[in-house]
Amino acid sequence: MPHLYTANPARRTGAYPPDFLPLQSRAAGRRAAAEIATWPGFAVTPLHDLQGLAATAGLGAVYYKDEGGRFGLGSFKALGGAYAVFRLLQDHVAAATGVAADSITGTDLMAGHHAALVRDITVTCATDGNHGRSVAWGASLFGCKCVIYIHALVSDGRRDAIEAFGAEVVRTAGNYDESVRQAQADAERQGWFVVSDTSYPGYEDVPRNVMQGYAVMAAEALAQCPQPPTHIFVQGGVGGLAAAVLAHTWEALGAACPMLVVVEPDRADCLRGSAAAGHPVVVDGDLDTMMAGLACGEVSLIAWKILAAGAAGFMAIDDDSAAAMMRRLAEPVAGDPPVVAGESAVAGLAGALAAREDAALATTLGLGPQSCILVFGTEGATDPALYAQIVGRSADAVLNAA
Repeated sequence: MPHLYTANPARRTGAYPPDFLPLQSRAAGRRAAAEIATWPGFAVTPLHDLQGLAATAGLGAVYYKDEGGRFGLGSFKALGGAYAVFRLLQDHVAAATGVAADSITGTDLMAGHHAALVRDITVTCATDGNHGRSVAWGASLFGCKCVIYIHALVSDGRRDAIEAFGAEVVRTAGNYDESVRQAQADAERQGWFVVSDTSYPGYEDVPRNVMQGYAVMAAEALAQCPQPPTHIFVQGGVGGLAAAVLAHTWEALGAACPMLVVVEPDRADCLRGSAAAGHPVVVDGDLDTMMAGLACGEVSLIAWKILAAGAAGFMAIDDDSAAAMMRRLAEPVAGDPPVVAGESAVAGLAGALAAREDAALATTLGLGPQSCILVFGTEGATDPALYAQIVGRSADAVLNAA
């Protein structure tokens, strides 16, 4: 498994820094969890104990948080985008009526209590697939309009999944970051509201709410783990997921926080590049990686603040490593359950095993038979045709073989 690794020399240990609480906090995460638990179809997603894989890799334990069934949308993104849509509409209704925002619930919006105020609001974002699906689902759930931008490399399957929730989908030329800029420009012209999972100067509130939605998954995983993890390997992208996981875990466990390593595609490693440079940098080009949900060239600024302070290091892996891990989970070691994992779901696990196989890096990170690894399987077969092409079988065939 070819990989690149950059350690974070600025990593801080000890208690979660109080100055990060306005960015991400367990209190705000509990607020998100209480709301999200009321939505139709809510269920805690499973944590798989991959004992066979752990034994073959020479690790003490590997726990895989499987987000493939989250709200029927196929990914953890269901937690973030839809929650940010809710918070945006909640604030809009509060401002228009003078009612306290906390008294306005998702149940109220779903029942149409404020339909006259929200039906003409349009939310928009750019997406590689899963975030846009979540925003579109949230818009359909709470009764507002939605326009989603996808870039040139997003598959037709992912486009169709977004359109299924009634959103208008606009395909743009260029890469993900260019579609972000197009969505922003059109929103300013049309008076729409951008619900982005990445933050930039002057735009932090919505991405912060997205990350608080993601923290629901982190809280579930820690509660499900039968032992505290020693290491977390988590996907990169713009950094929102990794920062949400780190912030929750760091605040919850303090000085006992596991070492967290961020894993990205080698063709879109903006976080690793930023760590190497000591400041946010941009990765240009097509960002043409199979791990479409991680094909991001610019970091989210509020996420970077947390990761630059607390992540142990940053890895980049190639597409072949991700494909091999998808197949490995579909055809598990005896005793492990078969797992349907999409292209972006496996980066963390692939990075963990690559690090274990690299003797020098394993020593640096303290990976060995006593290590307990937590990873996040962030999506199932969100593009069924592509999944079958990579794995050689459909997702249903994998699960039916259990």
